Amino acid sequence: MNQMATATTRETPGAAQVQALLAAAGIRVNGSAPHDIRIHDPAVYQRLLSGWSLGLGESYMDGQWDCPRPDEFCHRLLRADLESQARGRARWSLALAILKARLVNLQAPQRAFQVAEQHYDIGNDVFAAMLDSQMAYSCGYWEQAADLEQAQAHKLDMICRKLELAPGERLLDVGCGWGSLAAWAARHYGAEVVGITVSREQQALAQTRCRDLPVEIRLADYRELEGSFHKIASVGMFEHVGPRNYRTYFEILHPLLRDQGLILLHTIGSHVTAARTEPWIQKYIFPNGKLPSAEEITAATQDLFLLEDWHNFGPDYDRTLMAWLHNFDAAWPQLAPRYEERFRRMWRYYLCCCAGYFRSRKGQLWQLVLSKRGRTRPYRSWRPTPT
Repeated sequence: MNQMATATTRETPGAAQVQALLAAAGIRVNGSAPHDIRIHDPAVYQRLLSGWSLGLGESYMDGQWDCPRPDEFCHRLLRADLESQARGRARWSLALAILKARLVNLQAPQRAFQVAEQHYDIGNDVFAAMLDSQMAYSCGYWEQAADLEQAQAHKLDMICRKLELAPGERLLDVGCGWGSLAAWAARHYGAEVVGITVSREQQALAQTRCRDLPVEIRLADYRELEGSFHKIASVGMFEHVGPRNYRTYFEILHPLLRDQGLILLHTIGSHVTAARTEPWIQKYIFPNGKLPSAEEITAATQDLFLLEDWHNFGPDYDRTLMAWLHNFDAAWPQLAPRYEERFRRMWRYYLCCCAGYFRSRKGQLWQLVLSKRGRTRPYRSWRPTPT
């Protein structure tokens, strides 16, 4: 029976090419290892050859293949750099994506709220089930943490300490999400916080969660910001700014920050400067998103800010994503009546392929501390003391 299945697979158009590509990453079709792919519909071979990563994600959403450990499957694909080999077959769609990214400002003001409508506003119940109790939707800090709850609390506290946040100071939280940092800074450090988000769902819940604190949550794009702040934090938002707007972003923040102030930029980063976003993530998860490289960030901040500190803890995002996946799977029986099976597969694939991305070390997680050149107080980089 296995010989017949193997023979049939070899006769399927595109099967031999795909199997050869996957074998280079140590992945077998219909193999027994947790990272091996199980093909349910042979049409998946042509979808992979014509679109590679987009076809891979869409065919998983459609139930055409499965894998016991999609996170490890994606990790092996990325570690072997198979995309560079496979995407030659889809060179026209790749060329169009690159051309679009270069000619069109995908993160223009009129597009600013699109990611909220497609991603952040899908339903607070999904995020409440998946995240920690503070609903921090960014990488936790795991060095001294036993679980997700501690990892996120340690991250929030580390941000405040790196910012040297003091009672009575005004903190601007650019991309405040559901208010986790705003609430932490107000409750534990006595700060007055202004948070902005482009998501109506986030704004409503953040206002509720911060109603007894000196916190204001505004529905606004960063290009609408005004005022004066002692400290500024941008956590998990810079990925939506886009390379055509990086310089503008920092030019907007510069006059908002007081001369002795500090900015903390918490962002996912790419190990290389890339011309486009991964197409499946772009289409289904974060429309108009783009991961910055170190080169792009330093170029955008030149002559505006001094780089006081650069902290990379990218491997912690792998662990954070796997914790989110565990929570999502555990909560699915309660979520299932409100969401379709295709959504479940899309969301699991999103979490797994992102975990594989950080596991491959192509993905980084950076926290930068920036200051104005006029700051006279010396800055001392802060890290938690090992226990």
